[in-house]
Amino acid sequence: MMKLIRYLLFPIVPIYYLVTWLRNKFYDFGIKKSTSYSFPVICVGNLSVGGTGKTPMIEYLIRLLSPRHHIATLSRGYKRQTSGFIVADQSASASSIGDEPFQFYQKFNDIIVSVDADRVHGISQLMVLAHPPELILLDDAFQHRKVDAGFNILLTAFDDLYTDDMLLPTGNLREPRDGAKRADLIVVTKCPENITDMIKQEILEKIKPLAHQQVFFGSIAYSKNMHNNGGIVDLETLKNQNFTLVTGIANPKPLVGYLKALGLQFEHLKFKDHHDFTESDLINLKKKTLIVTTEKDMGRLQSHFINQEALYYLPIEMKIDRKTEFDTLINNFVK
Repeated sequence: MMKLIRYLLFPIVPIYYLVTWLRNKFYDFGIKKSTSYSFPVICVGNLSVGGTGKTPMIEYLIRLLSPRHHIATLSRGYKRQTSGFIVADQSASASSIGDEPFQFYQKFNDIIVSVDADRVHGISQLMVLAHPPELILLDDAFQHRKVDAGFNILLTAFDDLYTDDMLLPTGNLREPRDGAKRADLIVVTKCPENITDMIKQEILEKIKPLAHQQVFFGSIAYSKNMHNNGGIVDLETLKNQNFTLVTGIANPKPLVGYLKALGLQFEHLKFKDHHDFTESDLINLKKKTLIVTTEKDMGRLQSHFINQEALYYLPIEMKIDRKTEFDTLINNFVK
């Protein structure tokens, strides 16, 4: 039904195209102001709505850069129940700063995690802190043209390339495809581990990178262990028992495929991205013997479960082909 509605809304696509195209041209020609900075600002984003792997990419950059630099992440804090600029502290929760920033805060205790819908204001607030960051990672800010990031990383999912998509409301693109020209790096995410050079070449021919752009291919590496506050459990222990997989992410297919490939049997409860779990949802979930969820969903669920042994999450990491070359490009920009 939803697909039919989106097709019926196709006449709106040209209007959406014109509005977003004009907006970008106003920024390109300096009619609308962009703020640039004398310190490194790296933007990670996409052209489409939905899951391209921005959170694993931000975490990859944190692991790469934090040993040598004092880092801040700045996110909008999607679906948080607060407003304005906030720096995460011990009182932070998924509801106060958003599930993805809360995930950063829980995993990395040597960085600043902040949220502000107005990225220019957020950056200005970060720089007046007692110990300001040396560089800032902007999460999901590719369309936030008020900030002129020094380095833009554009993500596009292997099974949903922006080159094959169209604008909202019929498609999933938030702006025309030529917005990709602003990217310094393009990363094709969620690739199968056995992706061939021939398939890579076919994708490169679709993307047609500009002279200043390089294209990399990334995959999601799932852990072989599930975690919670009580410890770590090997996924192998699930082979002889049923469990419930709970996902509230844009695209759970890779995770479902990974668990099925391990020969595991499970019930999958699929919720929309950033789902706010209702009281009815939680009553139902607490009846389950064992739940495995994503790290992002864990941030929204864990406070509701007294019995932590019934709730685990599965960590993921981004893997990049030509890792040394990718890392060098990032490090050279920061220098």
